[in-house]
Amino acid sequence: MIGAEGEQLGIMPTFQALDLARAQGLDLVEVAPNARPPVAKMLDYGRFKYEQSKREREGRRRQKGASLHQVKMRPNIGKHDMEAKARTAARLLRNGDKVKISIMFRGREITHRDIGQERIHEMLDTLEQNEVPTVIEKPISTEGRFMSVIVAEDKARAKAMADARAATAAEAGEAAG
Repeated sequence: MIGAEGEQLGIMPTFQALDLARAQGLDLVEVAPNARPPVAKMLDYGRFKYEQSKREREGRRRQKGASLHQVKMRPNIGKHDMEAKARTAARLLRNGDKVKISIMFRGREITHRDIGQERIHEMLDTLEQNEVPTVIEKPISTEGRFMSVIVAEDKARAKAMADARAATAAEAGEAAG
């Protein structure tokens, strides 16, 4: 039995614990039913439920779900356009979002799926060169006239790259000073 202030009241029969809780105007709540003997605590159950729901709401409010953004390209995209799309994808990945890289085929372009795969691999290589390590969440697949892949930032490799940059900068600062 645990008291209202968190103090240990010892082992006692259920009826005695209930009488003690009622005398203080509190509820008797079983907090560890599988323990031997079971553990019960005296508390105001209404207030306990309110605070519990408040903590859950606060947790949900702080939680940010990763949203999925799409970057669309064509198989015959220009070099500069590809770089612009890569910058956009890098920004989205750094913000913690997932990115769906899509190649849109028109007309007879669909017969050249190998070109679409090349463009996707070029995009992934460009992201790696821009120091945005990626992990493939859904491999390259074709859905109708679209070829796509879903990627997210590889947090572990991103942290390792940031640590390596910081160490390099610290060494450069020591060498200069």
